Amino acid sequence: MNTFQDSLARALELVAGADPLLLSIVGRSLAVSGLACVIACVLGLVLGGWLAVARFPGRGAVVTVLNTFLAVPSVVVGLVVYLLLSRSGPLGFLGWLFSFQAMVFAQVLLVLPVCTALTRQVVEDAERANGEQLQSLGARGALRSLLLAFDERYALVTVLLACFGRAISEVGAVMIVGGNIEGFTRVMTTAIALETSKGDLPLALALGLVLLGVVLALNAAIALVARWRGGHAEGVVLAGAGG
Repeated sequence: MNTFQDSLARALELVAGADPLLLSIVGRSLAVSGLACVIACVLGLVLGGWLAVARFPGRGAVVTVLNTFLAVPSVVVGLVVYLLLSRSGPLGFLGWLFSFQAMVFAQVLLVLPVCTALTRQVVEDAERANGEQLQSLGARGALRSLLLAFDERYALVTVLLACFGRAISEVGAVMIVGGNIEGFTRVMTTAIALETSKGDLPLALALGLVLLGVVLALNAAIALVARWRGGHAEGVVLAGAGG
C-alpha cells in the first residue's frame, strides 16, 4: 500500500466532490484572511504612503522598527493578542478570545507591518525617481504620495497579494487566539496541522491542495491584470512566514 498515493487519491476525491467539511474550513479561512487584509491594507497603504514622503526627526528609527516587525514570528503576535483579549487583559471586555474576531485581529497585526513597510519602499523608490518633477509641478504631501502610489499601482497590487499570502498561510497566531474549534475557528492551516497529527492525511492533503490552488490563482490573476493593462507580470511569491 502506498500511503501517499492513497491519500492523494482520496484528497482529490474530497476536492472534486466539494466535501462540506472541506468547504466550511476553506470558506472560513478566506473570510478571516480576506477581512484582515482589507483592514490591514487600507491602513498600511495610507501609513506607508505617508511615511515614504514624510520627513521628521526619528524617521529612520521608525523605519527600522517597522522593518523589524516584518520578522516577528506569528506565534509572538498570537501571544500578544491572547494576553490583550484574555479575561484579565485590557481588551478582555470584548469577549473575543477564541472567536472569528480574535483571528482577524491577530492577522491584522501580522499583515499591517508588511503592507506598511512594502508600500513605503515602493512609494519611496518612486519618490526618488519622480518626486522632484512632481514637486516642481506643485504636488506636495498627500497629493504627491497619492500620485506616486497610482503610478506604482501594479507594484502595490503585488504588495496586497503578498499580504494576503502572509495572512492565509500563517498558523501560529490563529491557533493561539482562535483555539482551532471545529465549526467555528478552524481554518486551513490549523486544520492541516490537526488532521496530520490525527492521521487523517487525505483531509490534510486536500486542504493543502486548496491552499496551493489559492496561491496559484492569485499569481495568475496578477499576471492577467498586468497583461491586460499592458504591464509586465513579474513572479509573485505568496509564501507567508507561517510559524
